[in-house]
Amino acid sequence: MIVVKTAPDKAARSHYVDVEGMEWQPSAFPRITCKVLFTEPATGRSTILFRMAPGAIVPAHFHQGIEQTFILEGSLEDHLGIATAGNFVWREPGSYHEARAPGGALVLGVFDQPNRFDEDVPWYAEGKRAD
Repeated sequence: MIVVKTAPDKAARSHYVDVEGMEWQPSAFPRITCKVLFTEPATGRSTILFRMAPGAIVPAHFHQGIEQTFILEGSLEDHLGIATAGNFVWREPGSYHEARAPGGALVLGVFDQPNRFDEDVPWYAEGKRAD
């Protein structure tokens, strides 16, 4: 039997996000748009939906925390492998790579901390964009 309990604190609540109703926003990188679904500036945690046009590249970056990526459409690849639609890849803190979407992709990324990019490219959760 499954028992469902309510939160004892009335302030604790669910936050529903109308993802379909959100506008796609330009990212820091050409040919990539995003919808920031969750961000916690104090910790850098975030959940972001990315739409990558064919040939889009996320430049080389270092993972400061765990990154979890679910591929909804298309594929995402790097020097270690390819993740295709319906599959999942996660990276440990300290990993380093450049991500490419040769045929385009729609991906959901969950980040413990912002990634650190080469050449001081800002990260989405910092509220800045490279022009």
